[in-house]
Amino acid sequence: MNKTTVKPLLLAIVSAYAAQTAIVKADESLNLQKVEVFSTTPLKGIGLPLHKVPANIQMANPAAINNQTGVSIADYMNNNMQGVTVTELGGNPWQPEINFRGYSASSLLGNPQGLSTYIDGVRINEPFGDVTSWDKIPSFAIGDMQLIPGSNPLYGLNTLGGAIAIQTKSGRNNQGAALEYEAGSWGRQRALAEYGGVSQDGSVDYMIGFQHTTEDGWRKYSPSHVNQLFAKTGWQSETTKLDLTYIGADNKLIGNGLTPEYLLSGDRDQIHTRPDATNNYSHFLALNASHWLSNDTLLSGNVYYKKSNRRTKNGDGYEGEIEGGDTLEGYPGITCNAAPGAECELIGSVLNNTHTSQNTYGATGQATFNQDFMGKENQFVVGAGYDYSLIRFRQSEQINVSDDSESIVNGDITGTPGSSDVFDPTRAPILDGAGALGQRQTVGLTGKQYTARLFATDTLSLNEFWHLNAGASWNFTRIDNTDTLRGPASAANNFNSLTAKDSYTRLNPTVGLTYTPTKALTVYTSYSESSRAPTAIEVGCSNPASPCLLPAALADDPPLNQVVAKTYEFGGRGQLTDNVFWNAGVYHAINHDDIQFTAANTQTGAGYFKNVGRTKRQGVDLGVNGFIEKFKWSASYSFVDATYDTDVEFVNGSNSTGVTTDGVYTARSGDRIPAIPQHQLKLRGQYAVTPSWNIGTNIIGYSNQYVLGNENNSHQTNAADCNGGDDCATGRGKIGGYFIVNLDSQYNFGNGWKLFAKANNIFDKEYNIAGRLAESLFDASGNFGEESKVLSLLPGAPRAGWIGLRYEFKPKQSLASYDKD
Repeated sequence: MNKTTVKPLLLAIVSAYAAQTAIVKADESLNLQKVEVFSTTPLKGIGLPLHKVPANIQMANPAAINNQTGVSIADYMNNNMQGVTVTELGGNPWQPEINFRGYSASSLLGNPQGLSTYIDGVRINEPFGDVTSWDKIPSFAIGDMQLIPGSNPLYGLNTLGGAIAIQTKSGRNNQGAALEYEAGSWGRQRALAEYGGVSQDGSVDYMIGFQHTTEDGWRKYSPSHVNQLFAKTGWQSETTKLDLTYIGADNKLIGNGLTPEYLLSGDRDQIHTRPDATNNYSHFLALNASHWLSNDTLLSGNVYYKKSNRRTKNGDGYEGEIEGGDTLEGYPGITCNAAPGAECELIGSVLNNTHTSQNTYGATGQATFNQDFMGKENQFVVGAGYDYSLIRFRQSEQINVSDDSESIVNGDITGTPGSSDVFDPTRAPILDGAGALGQRQTVGLTGKQYTARLFATDTLSLNEFWHLNAGASWNFTRIDNTDTLRGPASAANNFNSLTAKDSYTRLNPTVGLTYTPTKALTVYTSYSESSRAPTAIEVGCSNPASPCLLPAALADDPPLNQVVAKTYEFGGRGQLTDNVFWNAGVYHAINHDDIQFTAANTQTGAGYFKNVGRTKRQGVDLGVNGFIEKFKWSASYSFVDATYDTDVEFVNGSNSTGVTTDGVYTARSGDRIPAIPQHQLKLRGQYAVTPSWNIGTNIIGYSNQYVLGNENNSHQTNAADCNGGDDCATGRGKIGGYFIVNLDSQYNFGNGWKLFAKANNIFDKEYNIAGRLAESLFDASGNFGEESKVLSLLPGAPRAGWIGLRYEFKPKQSLASYDKD
């Protein structure tokens, strides 16, 4: 077993959530308990006991995750973890945005990313936009998970607000076969088959699993089909361990997002435009190795390969104009029949198609020395890593024009696309090719990204009470974009070329101190810095004179500065009684040169990425949990104050404060950043009715939040300048808070059979989880062609329930199957 994993202690030293998710009681006759350890880097190493770590690390293991079945790890985090909110901004449960302390790990391009995500020591944030594709992480493959707070530079780039580190299961700890089936609301059906085992001599372990999920979705035109494959094999001797992990995904997701408020008034499953389809196809392959040079020196490392293909189809309303006698570029069937000098106004629909191919290779190695220094306990880790990414991106568009357009000659169009052809009775554009006027490519980009880093960290126990932690990471990133459509910027009249090269270098430090006056109390403080280099999409869309449409009609690229986060933290954790645990912490984080996507004008919805100065996140985390015989419980409260720390200009014609200034308004220092609720409360209780049957509940509450487009927190629905809603959005500038209650239950029949069930939002609460001040080509009566300024909302899911059955075939345990890691 791990040489530092199990030691005889009187009390377990844990974080608040470790008690719920990770404490393992040993045989009481031996009075042994498991000491939780934390990997100071993404690679699995010797690890530090948590009482030496100057942070509140939140943990989850398979038993806790499986007790609350969901479509992804995001469901468990939303229900249980402090400081975490989850928003399905893409309108699909497999495309969530996980927000922790005001920093996000999102699957959507354009959202400012601030959390890094790791699987088996490999950073899986995709290089094109730093997004995290949660649908590519099968929940059944998760062995354990750690949520690390703060700007920890040892967890690499993009760890501005924290890191999520996942270790996958192995056949050594999951022997036998299992079949699982679940069905319920929205036509959801999920089937899982998995098998794991160990060779006769105990040197080789293996595991394979496949999960297929399909559902219709609770909103109109929102089906999803998810296929996830996981396989892992390992070999170990007394001193060496090898693990080869493969994860594959082929998923088709429909995410119908924000919808005008008035369309939801009588039908909350209504959508605005369609399709909004994403096809993710990916391969992940990682080889991890570790070798003990001696009892206190461990070498570890990995090499990996990631391949990600993403195709999207996004339908939307279209507005445009061309001058008399002209033809719309790329569309010979759309000609303006007006007199020269006059203009034709075009309305209709547009289908944007994108294809993103990303291939990433990398390697990381480190050495851990768990040796005394000057007679004091000490652990020193030093390592290096290198990553290379090749990105290919292209975008094309297809426009349909409505008969409601003025003075358009459509004589060359086969099948005149009248309004009934362009829009269906559900007020959503039909963009399947009928009535198409042609297609043109709008973006072609090849990007190369190189990242190298050196890192080191040391934890020195000054005495049995005081532990000093210090470290640093040096990062170098180079981005090399080539415009495959327009060529280099040096070509004549080619100022919009994407071709550019930028390099970023920084040394990020961290220092922390913990004080453990008793076995039941830990107090800590820390300071850390981390950075994020601009991604290829941000570098390619940073010119206000040539704005782009996300997912990415990219343009010229003035240089951007890298984002630097600086975080101070103070907190403590411990035990109130033998079975009650607590944690508390305060933090203060400043992002310098933060990067955000902002609109360039009020007409097109196009925008660009820019450095907006400083943004601030500060707050408080409080948690308590414990158990009383058959009842386990936990409660947590988080206050997240996310604000702009410098004045920032935005453009949105739907904001009432921008009506008289061409849509321009200013978010002042202290204004709250949209889409982040300040207050959150989470309660969990689980009762064992019998040794075979338990029932659990989660209560989740969030306070109100400002909507996107109201960055200055000043939009007024009844402002005099709104002119009855024609000149600015009639909806509020914020959405209300809400409480949701969920239930779950498991019953173990014995002989390998287990029944489980889950019900969400049992009181069928109507609530909204996100909003935006926007525009629509539908008026309040549902008529197409008249632009409206609207508040668009993302409705929360109604009451739903699922029931499932699992059957396990367990082999006899062998003494040869223990884990030497």
